[in-house]
Amino acid sequence: MSSKSCHHIHNFKKKSSQLDTLKWIHAVFVVSDNPKSRKAKICNSYCRTCRKRGPILHACLECVYFGCHKHIRDHVKHQKHIFSMEITYGQLHCASCNDYIYDTEIDEITMENKMQSITFRKRLFEWTSWNATEEERDLLKHKTKKICITPESTIGLRGLLNLGKTCFVNCIIQALIHTPFLRDYFLTERHSCNSISGACLVCEVSKIFQEFYRGSRIPLALHELLHLTWIHSAHLAGYKHQDAHEFFIATLNVLHKHYLDSMPKISGNVQCESEKCPCIIDQIFSGGLQSDLVCKKCNRVSTKIDPIWDCSLDLGPVTLGGRQPSSLYECLERFTKAEHLGLIFCSNCQSDEEFTKQFTMKTLPVVVSFHLKRFQHYNEIEKKISTVISFPEMLDMTPFMSRNEDQSPFPIDNRYSLFAVIIHLGPSINIGHYIAYVRQQHDYWYKCDDEVITRANLKEVLASEGYLLFYHKHVLGYE
Repeated sequence: MSSKSCHHIHNFKKKSSQLDTLKWIHAVFVVSDNPKSRKAKICNSYCRTCRKRGPILHACLECVYFGCHKHIRDHVKHQKHIFSMEITYGQLHCASCNDYIYDTEIDEITMENKMQSITFRKRLFEWTSWNATEEERDLLKHKTKKICITPESTIGLRGLLNLGKTCFVNCIIQALIHTPFLRDYFLTERHSCNSISGACLVCEVSKIFQEFYRGSRIPLALHELLHLTWIHSAHLAGYKHQDAHEFFIATLNVLHKHYLDSMPKISGNVQCESEKCPCIIDQIFSGGLQSDLVCKKCNRVSTKIDPIWDCSLDLGPVTLGGRQPSSLYECLERFTKAEHLGLIFCSNCQSDEEFTKQFTMKTLPVVVSFHLKRFQHYNEIEKKISTVISFPEMLDMTPFMSRNEDQSPFPIDNRYSLFAVIIHLGPSINIGHYIAYVRQQHDYWYKCDDEVITRANLKEVLASEGYLLFYHKHVLGYE
């Protein structure tokens, strides 16, 4: 950012209407200190050309056009509107200088907005005495138990009874219970359901979260959850060995569906423009997988982006020079490596040409989960790949991201930290047992073997034969 004001800003400041626009945009989209402005920010913070919501958006200060990094430049080129404001931090950008600039007078305007916001919040959160009602006083007489959470506290840890080959259910529930954003959502009772059938899986998972954080150490029996799973995912019904990954995806799918079913129907234009499903499952787990088909003759690229809840990685020696991968990074490198498809008809060349296909991550979720495909089927014979695959505590996904023209010039933190690992003990999917490792507060790790919970350490976790790996975004960005 330039430390001095550019000479183009002087003509801009001569027009009071443009200063009023700047002040309004800064108050609504940067400070955003009241419900009305926050609603306006949520509904309008998207590029008017490509409808994307981030990660960086600029608002034109002459016509209030909102654009992503690529389309704000197109707007400047065609409309000759050179000043825009980045709506997350309020930085002023001059297209003629091709730089963010500083101006004392503009700074005074934005500072006035910030001071008004601080004054408003002080009034809003001013301390007032609480006068309990008769009903509240009666409740306090009987509900006086307090839970003190210390670094050694085990609240949130609870064993789960095996109801007959249901370890695949128990380990997934342990991982979901220790997913930070999911925990915060359910413990603040955000879910409101009008279903009277008692078949809502979101309601049942909410009850399980409440039970986990009651402070009790008595193991839970998830018979209601198991019953609902059998109803909504018939292929998982019965007391037989099942795949934990299959149960994980089925659970997310049913939670997603039941969440949407419980939402009030929004009609007309009241609903905000959004590409992403508003349900808590998609908000946490959903990412975008980009697939690029490239003609090797004309270099024409056909791009498709699909939503994903997890990333399944092959462990077999088919590619990578016939060598099995030995680390999560190698698995991801193989997953995102261009693959030759052979001859395919190219509509641009009007002939059969050599094509390649490459996967990359277009968008990353808050929680990224990896499925290491250890179970293989060869001529109706079940086989398990027990190759040691090392995985890190901290994972940087930057090398596996898509490279796009409208990519932000600012570095984005794509680091993730490990918080849960599910392992399978046994020779095949039909014989064996699932165990979960979960990270508790203060980075304490615990081993969850059905109803038995024991302390573990990071070294033990990283040396385990991981099957499902769960990583949480290290730094959350605003979209």
